[in-house]
Amino acid sequence: MAEGISLAEQGTIAKEFLQGLLASMNITADVSVTEIDDETVELAVNATPPTELGILVGPRGVTLQALQEVTRTVVQSKSPGRTDRILVDVAQYRERRVAALGRFAEKVAQEVVETGEERALEPMSAADRKAVHDALSGRDDVVTRSEGEEPRRFVVIAPA
Repeated sequence: MAEGISLAEQGTIAKEFLQGLLASMNITADVSVTEIDDETVELAVNATPPTELGILVGPRGVTLQALQEVTRTVVQSKSPGRTDRILVDVAQYRERRVAALGRFAEKVAQEVVETGEERALEPMSAADRKAVHDALSGRDDVVTRSEGEEPRRFVVIAPA
């Protein structure tokens, strides 16, 4: 737990901010707070139907990433000490993105095994790189590594 305010209080501040933002955008959605572990809280924004939530995700999750940073900044501004990890998800985007990256990584890994040649993926965010590394960590026929400098850092999948 961070010094200053509890993880639950951080979640409450973040939830109130997101609810206010949604209201100002005339978006009807629910915001739920889940403590993932002792240092991480996730705020999930969901609506039925989720169609109007796409604006909060943006292309390839860029808007969602910015929304998470703004939410974290709001919580930090109300905390006398450091804050814990604050995650924001909209319409299960992150879960779907991790699954899609996992399927893609498996396909590329199979191509790498068949050709014997390593393959560099396109530059991606740290979270997406982690999803690729995690998806292939159980395989003993390929290895992964990250190369390059931010914001053009990418994953290389190579034969083991």
